[in-house]
Amino acid sequence: MTDRVGRSDTGTPARLPDETGTVERDGIRIYWESFGSGGQAILLMPTWSIIHSRNWKFQTAYLARHFRVVTFDGRGNGLSDRPGDASAYHHREFVADAVAVLDAAGVERACVVGMSMGGLRALLFAAAHPERTDSVFAIGSSVPLLTPGPEARAVFGFDDELDHYEGWAKFNRNYWLRDQRGFLEFFFGQVFPEPHSTKQIEDCVTWGLDTGAETLVLTAVGADSGLADVSAVEELLRSIECPAVLVHGTDDMIIPFERSERVAELMPAAELVRLEDAGHGPHGRDPVLINRMIRELAARTAPRPPASRAWRRALVRPKRALYVSSPIGLGHAWRDVAIADELRRRVPGLEVHWLAQEPVTTVLRARGETIHPASAELASEVVHIDVEAGDHDLHAFQAIRRMDEILCANFMVFHDVVCEHRYDLWIGDEAWEVDHFLHENPELKTAPFVWLTDFVGFLPMEAGGEREAFLTADYNAEMIEHVERFPCVRDRAIFVGEPDDVVAGTFGPGLPEIRAWTERHYDFAGYIPGFDPRAVADRALLRAELGFGDEPVLVVAVGGSGVGAPMLRRVIEALPAARERIPGLRTVAVAGPRIDPASLPQVDGLETRGYVHELYRDLAACDVAVVQGGLTTTMELVIGRRPFVAIPLASHFEQRHHVRHRLDRYGATSWLDYGDADPETLADAIAAAYASEPDYRAVAPGGAARAASLIAELL
Repeated sequence: MTDRVGRSDTGTPARLPDETGTVERDGIRIYWESFGSGGQAILLMPTWSIIHSRNWKFQTAYLARHFRVVTFDGRGNGLSDRPGDASAYHHREFVADAVAVLDAAGVERACVVGMSMGGLRALLFAAAHPERTDSVFAIGSSVPLLTPGPEARAVFGFDDELDHYEGWAKFNRNYWLRDQRGFLEFFFGQVFPEPHSTKQIEDCVTWGLDTGAETLVLTAVGADSGLADVSAVEELLRSIECPAVLVHGTDDMIIPFERSERVAELMPAAELVRLEDAGHGPHGRDPVLINRMIRELAARTAPRPPASRAWRRALVRPKRALYVSSPIGLGHAWRDVAIADELRRRVPGLEVHWLAQEPVTTVLRARGETIHPASAELASEVVHIDVEAGDHDLHAFQAIRRMDEILCANFMVFHDVVCEHRYDLWIGDEAWEVDHFLHENPELKTAPFVWLTDFVGFLPMEAGGEREAFLTADYNAEMIEHVERFPCVRDRAIFVGEPDDVVAGTFGPGLPEIRAWTERHYDFAGYIPGFDPRAVADRALLRAELGFGDEPVLVVAVGGSGVGAPMLRRVIEALPAARERIPGLRTVAVAGPRIDPASLPQVDGLETRGYVHELYRDLAACDVAVVQGGLTTTMELVIGRRPFVAIPLASHFEQRHHVRHRLDRYGATSWLDYGDADPETLADAIAAAYASEPDYRAVAPGGAARAASLIAELL
C-alpha cells in the first residue's frame, strides 16, 4: 500500500450518509456509503482514481430524497486502500468492487451511473451483470478504440522523458512525480473548460491531492478494459440491452463527443443526449440538468405505488406566493415577514408559504406563518457557517463558495416544490441558490421571481491577495452575465436600501462600476426594518414592559448563528471593568437560537438569554449595546437612536465593506476590531458609547410598503 488514506474537506456536505462500511477483496479494503432509503437503488460508480466519490457531491443529496444511493471510493483514493501493484487497477477490479459493495449494502439491482472512466465501468458492469442492472447513465464515457482520441494527447508518450512539459505533455508519469499539483490543475482545467468553473477545478485538485503521484501512475498503467480490439468493444456494447442514457458535451476536451455517438449506435436501447458547449464534467458544472436526467432514468424502473393526484382550476384557486428567506442571520426573517404583511394587505386572500430553515423558522413559528413541509429537507446553511467560522472570524466569500453543495441541494428542494405545487409568485431574499440556478437553467422558471438583497458585489479582503481579487471578480462577472443575458429571470430586483447605500468602486478589473450597475438593474425600497419604529418610540414605557429600571442597561447580541460565541465571551470578560466605569451596569447577553446560554461564563450584573423573539425592543430600550457588524442589528440601533459598539467579524467582506459603508452614511461610526478588544479597551469603548449622544441620520420609513407595492404589481 502507498500514500495516505483520506478525503479533504471542500465544503460542508449537504447530506451525511445513512450507512457506511468497507468491503475487502484480496486484502484490499473499499469504503462505501449509502444515502436514503427509496425502493429504487442508484449506484454512482467511481471514475478514475485521480478523485474519489465526493465527485458526486451535487447528486447524492437530491437523488437520496427519491431513491437509495450507493457510492464508493475507487481503490487508489479517498478512504479506500491504495494497492501498490498496477494490476490491481484493472477495470474488472472496479466492477468486482461494485458487486461487493452492492452485496454489502443489501442492494440487488441498481441504475448504474458513471462519468468518464466510471462511465466505461458502468457499461462493463451492465454487460457482466445484466441481472443486477436496471439501467445505465454514462457521462462522457471513456470507451476505448471506437474513435480516435484528441490529437494533442497522441503526440507524447506517457513514459517519455521531456525537456519541457507543456499542455498535454503533462500527461506523463515523470511530470506527475515531479509536479502532481501542476498536472492536476492542468487536467481539471481541461475537464471544466466552461467559464467561471474555478470552484469545480479547485475541488478536483484538492481531491486529487488525496492520493500520491506514485499511486496515480499505477492507476493509469493498470487501467486496462480487457477489450482486445474494436470488435470486442462493439460486441460488448451490443450485449447491453437495458435502458441507457449517454450524455456527452460537445466541448469535451478529454473524450471526443463522437465517442458517445458511436456507443449509442451500437447499444440497442441507448439514448444520446448532446450537451452543446459543455465540457467533460457536466455533473459538476451543470448539476441541476444532470440530477433531473438521472432521476428521470431511475424512475423508469422504480416500483410505483398507487397514487392519486388533485387539480384545481387556476381561476378559482387562491393566489399563493412561495417565500425563500436566507437563514444566514435573523435579519432576513424579520424584514421578510414585514414585507409579507404589507403584501397580504395589498393582495387580499394571498397565501404566503415559506420554504425556510432555522433560524428563520424560529421567527416564522412564533408568528404562526405557514412553513412548507419540504423545508425539513433543506440542508442547513447555518451549520455550514458555524463550521466555517473561527475565533470571531468568518471569511464570508469563501464560506459562500464552499457552500456550493448545500446550495445545489436546496435548489433541488425548491425545484421539486414548485413542480409539485403551483405558485403565482416566487420571492427570494438573498436566496442565492434560487437566483443562481434559475439563471443557469432559465427554462425551469414557471412563475414571476422577485430577488431581494441588501448588498451587491463580492469584494476581496486584502489578506486574500491577487487570488481572492481574481475569484471575487470572476464570481461578479458571472452574476453580471447572468442578469444581462437573462433579464427575464428576475421580474423584480429590489435593493433593501437607497442608491447611496451601495458601495463605490467596480466589480473587478474591466467590470462595471457597482453603484451605477445596481441603479440600472434594481428598484430601491429603502431600508426595511422588521418592525414599526413607532412601536419603540416610547422608551420609558418599553423599559417598564421589559423590566428595566433606572439602572444603565447594556445589551450584547450576536444574531442567529453560532458564530458570535467568542464575542459574547470576550464582552463578558470585559464586564467587571465596564462596571467600574459605569456603576450599577446591568448586562443582558442574548445568545440567540444556536448558542446555549448555559455555556457562557457568569459574572455579577449579567443575565444570559437564548432566543429573544422581538429583540429590537430590548435594543431600543437599552442604554448601550455591543453587537456584531451585521446590518439588521446595527440598523435597529440606528432607528432606536441607541449608542453601540460594533465588532465586525474578521474577513467578512459584507460587514467590513458593505455594512460599514452604510453605517458610516448614517453616522454610526463606533467600530472596534476583535483583535483590539481586550477587556480594558472594550470597557473603555462601552463607557464612551454610553456617554455619547447619537446623532444618526434618520431612516426613511415605509421600506416594507414600497417593496410590497413593487411585488404586488406582479400579482
